Amino acid sequence: MSRVRSSVWLHVALVLGAAITLVPLAWMLSASLMSPGEATTFPPKLLPGAITFEHYAALFTRLDLARHLGNSLFVAVFTTLLSLAINGAAGYAFAKLRFRGREPLFRTLLAALVIPGQVGMLPLFLLLQKMGLVNTLAGVMIPGLASIFGIFMVRQYALSIPDELLDAARMDGAGEFHIFRTIVLPLLSPILVTLAAFTFLSMWNDFMWPLIVLSDQAKYTLPVALASLVGEHVQDTELMMAGSVITVTPVLIVFLLLQRAYVRGVLVGGVKG
Repeated sequence: MSRVRSSVWLHVALVLGAAITLVPLAWMLSASLMSPGEATTFPPKLLPGAITFEHYAALFTRLDLARHLGNSLFVAVFTTLLSLAINGAAGYAFAKLRFRGREPLFRTLLAALVIPGQVGMLPLFLLLQKMGLVNTLAGVMIPGLASIFGIFMVRQYALSIPDELLDAARMDGAGEFHIFRTIVLPLLSPILVTLAAFTFLSMWNDFMWPLIVLSDQAKYTLPVALASLVGEHVQDTELMMAGSVITVTPVLIVFLLLQRAYVRGVLVGGVKG
């Protein structure tokens, strides 16, 4: 009986937690469909009196949000793809390839995890300035191409690949690149999907670094462009909520599409790591 009671209370707590999380998102969507000024009335309305899509139309016509949406998609998608290639190869190398200084180098990378990312922004900015990559989308992408956390995740997962399987492929005459492409990558797919979700969400939501690197408004990513609207349209709550819905929607879609592989990769990676 006590076990049933505990299960009921657990489910009640989970439902309440889900409701607390979803209510702000639901109101954001509702407010984006309200008429101008309707979201700031008192008492606040939960549902629009008359549904209107004029704020979404204004974002894409008057404020050219489509350009910023394309910038964010370009940065997030290509950074994710390149990150998978770089972090996957590096993590596999640290796990299975023997080379001089492997362990000291890996320990140095792990030690760098405790350094806040903000500390490296100034030297990275100066380096990109010397390379002529300031105010470019490539400059926005560079910090996300290789991450210590990503290398660590792949390395821990790759340790579970049997050495006998790789040695057998080498004895059959397969080169290292062929082994990595045909044997290792399929085995790493769960953790790579997890890493892809992490990277995409991180790059899509990143605000600070694009704000530092980009000065041309036409190159702004979606979070920076949306933040720039605050000063100009601070009283237009409905417009801001419409921009927030557009920003959140791709993230939700990506997570829903990858959630099964994402959870499986986290669980299996945690067990094998």
